[in-house]
Amino acid sequence: MFKALVLEQREKTVSANIAELEDSRLPEGEVEIAVEYSSLNYKDGLVLNGLGGLVKNYPHVPGIDLAGTVAQSNHPDFQPGDEILSTGWRVGEAHWGGYAQKARLKAAWLVRLPSGLGTRTAMGVGAAGLSAAIALESLEAHGLTPDKGEVLITGAAGGVGAFSVLLLAALGYTITASTGRCERVSTPRVDSANVMLWAMVKAVPMTRMPRGEREILLIELKAGMELARPIFNTNNMKLLDAGKKLEDRHINKVHSINRMTPINPLCLVYC
Repeated sequence: MFKALVLEQREKTVSANIAELEDSRLPEGEVEIAVEYSSLNYKDGLVLNGLGGLVKNYPHVPGIDLAGTVAQSNHPDFQPGDEILSTGWRVGEAHWGGYAQKARLKAAWLVRLPSGLGTRTAMGVGAAGLSAAIALESLEAHGLTPDKGEVLITGAAGGVGAFSVLLLAALGYTITASTGRCERVSTPRVDSANVMLWAMVKAVPMTRMPRGEREILLIELKAGMELARPIFNTNNMKLLDAGKKLEDRHINKVHSINRMTPINPLCLVYC
């Protein structure tokens, strides 16, 4: 017997309950794992709320990653007592996942933990940290090095973005990290010797910036301020001319562009 978080679907509504299950309920797989840790990811949130159509069959045990110890194995690569982790392979979506005391998975979906990395730390890093590491490995394979210049990391307050900042900073890269989650950042600040963190209060998609325009400024608009440069919107329309002495009505005009997440008085502009 083992305990698991079990999702049920009735009339298109998904509910979650902790249930005690027989071992015979475990899905097919060559390796049975005593699960010690899992983590909570964006995709887990979708699954738990029945969103995205990720789960096709109920009842279901979610959890897209897990770490634990091999309890039984029918595969020569893994023996009882081995510490392992699994992430990806649609575990937690098409196959029962890590939100349980036990799991049964294919050997091909498992990785033996290296010496010095425990199961708790592995899930602390989780799918987000692995994704960031894979991305960095690919960038470096294509020639990225710390001396090539500044690296922009978008979504820096999220899981993958935060781990990307940590990894690149530890390796000596100079980083500009941007985030739309402005509650995390009240004003621009340097978080470490080589990481400048900006709050993207007015969402300006990088792919929509005019060619040749690369300077991003986070400014605090105040009445009485005289603009050294004009302010444009995301369609490259001029809102205010250079030399304009700001009044409250000008500030309101700029902030009204971003009705989705208006965080006054900070405003992101490019020029």
